Amino acid sequence: MRKLIAILVVVACAAFAGASAYAVQPDEIMADPAKEARARELSRELRCMVCQNQSIDDSDAPLARDLRLLVRERIAAGDSDNQVIDFLVARYGEFVLLKPRFSPHTLLLWLLPPLILIGGGAALWAYSRRRIAAAGVGDAGLQLTDNEKARLERLLESDPSVAPKDPHG
Repeated sequence: MRKLIAILVVVACAAFAGASAYAVQPDEIMADPAKEARARELSRELRCMVCQNQSIDDSDAPLARDLRLLVRERIAAGDSDNQVIDFLVARYGEFVLLKPRFSPHTLLLWLLPPLILIGGGAALWAYSRRRIAAAGVGDAGLQLTDNEKARLERLLESDPSVAPKDPHG
């Protein structure tokens, strides 16, 4: 029984460890832990050009591996984090960044979601104001003219089965 529990614990640990595994291969890891940490952090900010919604740190694609190696080469050459990012953006364009920079040509990308949200809120507000205004006018429009009242009385007198029942009578 103890052996079975030990096996289950080992399998569970392996399963949980595998869920958080990255695509970085052992031969890619830098000897300096500080530089490796910088490379991993930068790799999480860069988009895999094949997978597109995955960072190069998580992707198994060959191009992602090439980009991880390129990041490590630039760090080993002494580039700062910004220099590495600028190099990759110059080479692959802004699309290589998982989170695009705030710049004049990405202004619409950053401002469009809040503008749509504000516009939708304004449209809902205007719609509700129109409904309230229409309901106010509608109540006044429910008043019967004298001709309509007389006709209603005649209809009710001719067919007493549709006349409203007196609850007190």
